[in-house]
Amino acid sequence: MKGVRAVIVPVAVVLCVGGAAAAGQSVSRGARSAPGQVLETTRVVAQRLDKAVTLPGDLTPYQAVDIRAKVEGFVESIPVDRGTWVKHGQILARLSAPELRAQRAEAEAKLQAIRAQQAEAQAKMVAAQSTYDRLKAASATPGVVAGNDLDVAERTFEAAQAQVDALMKSGIAAEASVKAVSELEAYLEIVAPFDGVITERSVHPGSLVGPSAGSLLRIEQVSRLRLTVPVPETYVGAIMRGTKVDFRVSAFPDQTFQGAIARPAYSLDVKTRSMLVELDVANPRLTLAPGMYAEVRWPIARAQMSLFVPATAVVRTSERQFVVRIRNGIAEWVDVRRGEATGDVVEVFGNLREGDVVVRRGSDEIRPGTPVTAKG
Repeated sequence: MKGVRAVIVPVAVVLCVGGAAAAGQSVSRGARSAPGQVLETTRVVAQRLDKAVTLPGDLTPYQAVDIRAKVEGFVESIPVDRGTWVKHGQILARLSAPELRAQRAEAEAKLQAIRAQQAEAQAKMVAAQSTYDRLKAASATPGVVAGNDLDVAERTFEAAQAQVDALMKSGIAAEASVKAVSELEAYLEIVAPFDGVITERSVHPGSLVGPSAGSLLRIEQVSRLRLTVPVPETYVGAIMRGTKVDFRVSAFPDQTFQGAIARPAYSLDVKTRSMLVELDVANPRLTLAPGMYAEVRWPIARAQMSLFVPATAVVRTSERQFVVRIRNGIAEWVDVRRGEATGDVVEVFGNLREGDVVVRRGSDEIRPGTPVTAKG
């Protein structure tokens, strides 16, 4: 952490109370001081703000999923338990659903029956088409084939063709039914969606599970973590993606860990006036664990130079906040807003410039317009 130090230039200032009285000028009661009173002053310093503040943070898994059963059935086997490390695609549990087996057998039997009907209807359609084609060819010779016989043959062929088309549609629906049941049966094997560790297990072999029966397991990815930090509105302007941020956890007080700013929320919580920011934290050695509380050293920096004065130079009353500037031998009040404090100096914003002379220990008793003389 880089601190900012103001260069203090002491200057002796004497209130010219006697001179003002000799000239017949009135001096306010607040500005009166003993003859020869010395006021220590300093100059306004321009520095780049570079400091860090401590903010709370929470470590959470990079990914976390409650594993549930998509179909209803009984747990046949569950080879994992709390603390088991698993790989993507690894089988976590096998379920048994006799009803699905029966549904698949019924769907397959129906499909076979439709296919047999399709073959029979196809043969009838071919025979009807052959009869119709012969009669149509013979009808080219007048008197050989009666017109009614040709019409009957045509209608027979069209009916056979319609039956084949209907059975084709039924066959497609039956195939879809078999496929749907097979897809449901695929869910009887529950696999890991990503590499991680099982953190919870709530069922055992023989348990009846289903979509509404709650979760079977919980898997979390902990080799990579998310560090969530609520950043106050005052510091939001200093958020820069990719910035490395140090933090500590109470479990390892002598170690400093690091994360990278990855996902600002870009929206403030109106209740806390803070923005949630997520940092990516690599955890290959599994030293850190989800749920840990972190003390984050949040960096604060500004792109432009800032003006600094001693904290004692800023005067705060019920009406205003100001510093007492000495210009051309006259005291004047300059309204300021306080920024970040670092060490014994504070960042100020107002009508000031680098090098301006201000009273080191400001007071509202030094009234505006008071003639002063700087010596030394």
